[in-house]
Amino acid sequence: MVFILPDAADADSPLKPDELQVLRAQYEKEGYYVGVQTKFNYAWGLIKSSSRSEQQEGVRLLSDIFRNAPERRRECLYYLALGNYKLGNYAEARRYNDLLLDHEPSNLQASSLRDLIDDKVAKEGLMGVAILSGVAIAAGVVGGMLFKGARRR
Repeated sequence: MVFILPDAADADSPLKPDELQVLRAQYEKEGYYVGVQTKFNYAWGLIKSSSRSEQQEGVRLLSDIFRNAPERRRECLYYLALGNYKLGNYAEARRYNDLLLDHEPSNLQASSLRDLIDDKVAKEGLMGVAILSGVAIAAGVVGGMLFKGARRR
């Protein structure tokens, strides 16, 4: 069975509220006996959301599917990586994405997502260095002013 996964950029376009409501209604209607496909569809819609809490719920549902439905793990890997990426959990996103790439080295969507994760980590790493540098400079200036003030007394 071959699955075609959307590009990572697709996750940035949330479903319309009424589209997500259809998925939610089906999920809630099935209740305790919710099917794996229904749960997956709802989780996918939540991952696409711009709401952090909905994204977290989507990752939680996908994690549940990943644990309990071995036949759906491959699909879950990509969306778990994508959901964690959107949440800023880059180490988790990379872990799931690397698992998928281990099984499918030529998966273009996973390769694209790996590049997005790497770019984000690099940018945030540089931002962290810039912030630490700014703090160090500010501390140096304040320390110098205090030292200078203490010498005058």
